Formats: sequence, C-alpha cells, structure tokens
Amino acid sequence: FDELEVLVLDEADRMLDMGFIHDIRKILNLLPPVRQNLMFSATFSADIRQLAKGMINDPVEISVTPRNTAAPTVKQWVCPVDKKQKTALLTHLILENEWVQVLVFSRTKHGANKLTKQLAQKGINAAAIHGNKGQGARTKALADFKQGSVRVLVATDIAARGIHIDDVSHVINYDIPNSPDVYVHRIGRTARAGTEGTAFSFCAAEERNFLHDIEALTRQHIEVVEHKFHSNSAKNATGRDAKPVPKKPFVRNMT
Repeated sequence: FDELEVLVLDEADRMLDMGFIHDIRKILNLLPPVRQNLMFSATFSADIRQLAKGMINDPVEISVTPRNTAAPTVKQWVCPVDKKQKTALLTHLILENEWVQVLVFSRTKHGANKLTKQLAQKGINAAAIHGNKGQGARTKALADFKQGSVRVLVATDIAARGIHIDDVSHVINYDIPNSPDVYVHRIGRTARAGTEGTAFSFCAAEERNFLHDIEALTRQHIEVVEHKFHSNSAKNATGRDAKPVPKKPFVRNMT
C-alpha cells in the first residue's frame, strides 16, 4: 500500500454505523499519510457525518440531492394491507400489471426465503439474496435477475447494499423498514441515472409508526392507494382515505 494515492469508502455510513470503525482505522494505519479519501453514501445522519469528518483532513462535502430525500423521479405509493394479505397483494400486482423486474425488500432472511417459495408456487420466478446465502449464490441470483430469467429479487437490506440494476422499474417494501433512512436507500434502487421508477410500501397496522417516521424524515406525504385487498382493517394501517389510481402508473414498458 506504500504507493496508494486514493482510498474510496463506499456505503460509508453503513460501515461506520454497523461498528466497522475499528476495522477501518486498522486499514487507515497501513496506508500512506498523504492520500485522497473519498466517501460515498446515499444517506448520512448527523452523527455519522461528524464521525466521517473526524477521519478526513480538510474535507469537502458534495451533495447532489438534499439530505434524506428520494429522487423526484420515483413515484411513491402506500398500500394499506393486512399482514396476512401481503403476499396475495404482491402476486396480484405483478401478474395483473405484467411487471418484469421487481426488487422486493423483506425485513428478515426467513421472510425472504418464504416469500420466494410462495411466489414460485404462483408461477413467478423469484430468487432471494441475504446474509445466509453464499457469495456464489448471491452473484448468480443477481445475474439471473439482470438477464430476466428471474422476475423478482427478494432481498434483505444488508444484501441489497450496492445493488445497481439499470432497469428496475418497481421497488416493493414488503416490510416497511423501522429506520426511515433505510427507506430512502431502498427506493433509490429504482429511477437511477435520471430514469423513472415506482416504489410501493405495503403497510400493515403495526407498521403505521414506521410510515410516519419516513414521512417526517423525507418531508413528503406518500399517497395511499386502493387495491384489490383493501379493507376497513387495512385502512387503519394509515388512518387515511385511499384514492384510486389509474393503471398507467403501475406499468412501465421494458424496452
């Protein structure tokens, strides 16, 4: 490393937030003192930003978008739905609207595996990526998804870090994250490089507070939409009236 000139830390906030600070400092101690450090991240909390600046000499910060905001080209929707109806709703939306490449986020590894099997039973090719999958299995699932042989990729947040796929038209928050900055990162997997995309969040009653936290962070009111499995009990998940949305926003032709 004696001749190293540039050090790049991608997903810097997550590395620091997950407790890798000591490992990073061990690496820094092996590097030449004169070098350029570059840190990239979709989200930065105030605490993480302060920690990052403590590791860099005379830093310059470049923000291409305001903090904790989603790309304006991502259309966001909330689907209030009973927890037991989430899989049925996802299956319905994929088949009814002929979605081709869908990235679905699950909170747990077990949930990702279970959902993948349920989709397969409905004739929808799906693959899961999470921490229990080996690198070879993750690489194959991602390659199959990019090539189109896998229609739905079900991922946990850690496994999805760094995923870059140009043609992901829909991101589904099957489970709404309990951390609002994770939501921003998730929906950023679509509408990349100026393209358009759509993000749906399936909100059960017990996830209502998570939705409010997301809206507080992003300073956006996410519209609630009706769907086939809408019910009075599902409405309680958001406490809002839903409105019908034309079919067009749900569909994006893949060319």
